[in-house]
Order: sequence, then structure tokens, then C-alpha cells
Amino acid sequence: MDIRAQIREFITDNFMMGQETDLLPDSGSLLEMGVLDSIGVLELVAYIEETYGVAIADNELVPDNLDSVDRLVAFIERKVA
Repeated sequence: MDIRAQIREFITDNFMMGQETDLLPDSGSLLEMGVLDSIGVLELVAYIEETYGVAIADNELVPDNLDSVDRLVAFIERKVA
């Protein structure tokens, strides 16, 4: 499974109560859509660190890295490169 599919599955299963992934646009803001809140961001970060074996610094916890599926995929690809 690729990074995008893994991230979408994690978000859908954990924050959207199994709703269809079609309801989650790749470029949509997870915060503005109400999918993630501050606790959700921490859960997502823990998942990324564990799944991809990366460490995420406090200064990387910004919307530019974490606020959409597209941004998450790009961020993870940079971290694992």
C-alpha cells in the first residue's frame, strides 16, 4: 500500500468513523473540515513516526506539513528520503 492510501485509511478509520474516503478530498484542510483537532494531530504524528520510522520535530508541527492528505504525503516523502 502506498503512503497516500495508508494515510487516507488511517484518517478514515480513526477520525471519520469509517465514512467513505470519497468524503475526504486530498487537498482539503483536515482542520477546517473538522476531521482533525489538536488531539487528532498528535495521534496522526504518533502514527507517522511509528509507521515510517521518522521523528517529527516540534517546529514541523505546522499546517504546511499536516493539514491535508496531499501535504501529509509530501511531508512523509521528504522525511523518508
